[in-house]
Amino acid sequence: MKTQLKTFQLSLLSTSVLTAMLSTAPGVTLAQDDAEQEAIEEVVVKASRLKGTASAVIEERKNQAFVADILGAEQIARTGDSDAAAALRRVTGLTLVDGKFIYVRGLGERYSSTSLNGAAVPSPDPTRTVIPLDLFPSAIIESLSVQKSYSASMPAHFGGGSVDIRLKTIPSEFTLQVGGNIGGNTDNFDDGFTYNGGDNDWYGEDDGTRAAPARLQELWRSYQGLDSVTQQENREIAAQFNRDYDPYMDSVDPDFGLDLALGDRFDFDDVFGQDLRVGYLTSLSYDNEWQVTEQYEGQDFTEQQDGSWSLVRGFDQVDATEHSVRFSGMFNLGFEYARDHRLDFSTIILRDTRDEVKVKLGNTNNVLLSDGLRVRDNETIYEERQFLANQLRGQHNFPALNYLGFDWKYSNARSSRYAPGNVTTRFILADENEDGIFDLETESSLRKATTASRYTFQDLNDRVENYGFNVSLPLTWDRSEIELKAGGDFIEKSRDAFARRIDWNTLAFANYDLAGFAVNDILTDDAILNQPFNGNERIIRDTSVAGDDYLSAQMVDAYYGEIDWFYDNTWRVSAGVRWEDFRQVVAPLDPATGQFDIPSEPTVDDLAKLAFKEDDIYPAVALTYVLDQEMQFRASYGESAVRPDIREVAPATYIDPLTEFPVGGTPRVVSTQVKNYDLRWEWYMDTGENLSVGLFYKDMIKPIEAVQSPAQDGPPLIRIANAEDGEVYGIEAEFLKDFNFLGGIGEDIFLSGNVTVSDSEINIDTQNVVEQTGVSTTVTNPTRRMTGHSEYVINLNLGWDAPNGNHSATLAYNVFGDRIIIPGIDGRDDAYEQPFHSIDFVYTYYPTYSSTLKFKVNNLLDEKKQIEFEDTLLRSSTYGVGFDVAFKWDF
Repeated sequence: MKTQLKTFQLSLLSTSVLTAMLSTAPGVTLAQDDAEQEAIEEVVVKASRLKGTASAVIEERKNQAFVADILGAEQIARTGDSDAAAALRRVTGLTLVDGKFIYVRGLGERYSSTSLNGAAVPSPDPTRTVIPLDLFPSAIIESLSVQKSYSASMPAHFGGGSVDIRLKTIPSEFTLQVGGNIGGNTDNFDDGFTYNGGDNDWYGEDDGTRAAPARLQELWRSYQGLDSVTQQENREIAAQFNRDYDPYMDSVDPDFGLDLALGDRFDFDDVFGQDLRVGYLTSLSYDNEWQVTEQYEGQDFTEQQDGSWSLVRGFDQVDATEHSVRFSGMFNLGFEYARDHRLDFSTIILRDTRDEVKVKLGNTNNVLLSDGLRVRDNETIYEERQFLANQLRGQHNFPALNYLGFDWKYSNARSSRYAPGNVTTRFILADENEDGIFDLETESSLRKATTASRYTFQDLNDRVENYGFNVSLPLTWDRSEIELKAGGDFIEKSRDAFARRIDWNTLAFANYDLAGFAVNDILTDDAILNQPFNGNERIIRDTSVAGDDYLSAQMVDAYYGEIDWFYDNTWRVSAGVRWEDFRQVVAPLDPATGQFDIPSEPTVDDLAKLAFKEDDIYPAVALTYVLDQEMQFRASYGESAVRPDIREVAPATYIDPLTEFPVGGTPRVVSTQVKNYDLRWEWYMDTGENLSVGLFYKDMIKPIEAVQSPAQDGPPLIRIANAEDGEVYGIEAEFLKDFNFLGGIGEDIFLSGNVTVSDSEINIDTQNVVEQTGVSTTVTNPTRRMTGHSEYVINLNLGWDAPNGNHSATLAYNVFGDRIIIPGIDGRDDAYEQPFHSIDFVYTYYPTYSSTLKFKVNNLLDEKKQIEFEDTLLRSSTYGVGFDVAFKWDF
């Protein structure tokens, strides 16, 4: 009876998928009578869209030797996520930080790695080597694979997991897709702040408006500082600066985007006696979005007698408006010969421009509200990120050599971050009429200080060349199927970073009235060029320090061998070993000379601080027991390493864009050694439903962590250091369940999701941290959870598919438990990012087989991002409720 039922249900699912394929193919006509039509309609009821589209990725996950989770393009489209980062938060045990970085199983972004079509990629982030995943729009993604247990065929830099972004390849037939979307956000209904930018801002490229003056750039190129020019020339260079950054209120435009995809495949018979297939796929995507937010930025607090904390330094009112422009282009070309040889060439270009304005009101230790004073900071943040990759991949099968397989890859990629003219200017507000209201226009004056305004100019270029090969040989005898595998992987990476800081010194003026609320009206050309100065004072100063510029290089040579043994279709053993040689050097430069910032006669220890080298062997083994066609059990063990990021071992201080806190590198940081254990039970039901439950444990020696150091003024200083040991352990479950048993409308509804419950613990030796970093610190909790670790992550998707296949809807829920963002010192508790309950709704209408209309609403609960310590608000930001309408036509 069970066998008959299983055959019938498999037949239903297969028929529904086949029917969908035939019905969308141009020029295909099926002659059917009424009975056949009714049968097909019944099939559509039994097999939802999600089950049909997810079957391929479920099958791939089922056949993996090591524990992995895979998210397909249709699953991404189902929840309406716009980029890889947003989509990955739906994967079991993954959380998203700052909309860019993925934490796998509660481990920070440094404990994960990212590849593109299996190749290493560079990062445009100046503080991290891991690439921000929001760069990759979902429109070009075929699937996302997250391998959670280590295998010898993957890089040894492995902690929480490894993410592989797989781009769409050549289609099976001609395709032309045109789409567009328009949307907005409830927080954008009122006006937002903007400023006078460049003429090319609409497509995310500065036209030179924000660039440093030409004369100043000449000085930088020749390594001549501002001290080398006369006072008058200093004035002239200052007058050439763009000072038109003053924010003003304006209406916020709606979000909009355009997408285009074109591809085809051509078959040629009897080419040298064999078939030849050639295909291509090209796609373009453009998005223009706005986001208005209200924020809170606390920096320093004082404890009251009742145990509460009050703000003494920070900004209690921050109004921000961010404009982002994204552009992506992709071209794939594929050749397949005799079905045994395939070549794929891919070119990908991604651009992402962020332009943000902040108006911040607050107080400092010296500017006190009790004295009737406030500070107003106007801040402009502008950055252009770009990623470009060219990849060539080959797959070859040789039937005459016992089906020997050989595949290879070559990838040459580069990324850049260009951030011209980021500006912060401070005004002092005085409640002169003592009405308790600080008027931003009539009670404002530019601050009298050596740093009344600061301009920063940054340029970063990251390049990665990656090539490798794999050889596989299948062997079969008796009841055994064995595959022998071996390969090599080679990575060469280089990075150069340039940064300059120019401070405006208003103390240079002699008896000049700085009253006003707009820099452009206060620091006029006439004032800069002609106003009397105090002695030899200069109005602009270069305050760049060693480490703002740096060069780095990295090389990895790796070889591995692996055996995959499948016995009696029941037992599967995969075991392998990897040898990896890792070399890295980071050299800070003196911006005044362009020379390496090292002693004139460096010692061995001086040079050792710049270099990082290690080589080791990393084993891995996985065991799978297949109970039957539906159920299997897995167990795996692997040893890996997590190495510090480039900036974390450089003897310089940089600003973390996630927290806006300064971070000091530590040359003495060492790699974390990780032992990975996994157990997993999987049940893939023939109805398309599935259930899996897994246990994981990670034992770490010298985990890399963040500690806080006391700061005199401004945000706290974060230092990178090694804890003594640590561990992460937990349980995760994933499921897909329909409601056919309810009958009626229940046959059209399904529930999918995943839950992860875990814990972590690290032990910090405070004295060792002091010796390692050279900075005195008193860690409040030397034994605590790891930074960024959430004790729980929940994803739920409630879906509905109409019986006629013309409608679908999904209600998606995501939440993570609180996680440490800033470790506490001097008795103050750690600061935790609070849970963010995200509920998104997506409704899709299919007017025809070739058109799609989608409506989505994000953050239905209008949740805020909040960071707290001891029930005291430290940071917060609103997100609003987002909405979007998209239409796509497939010709």
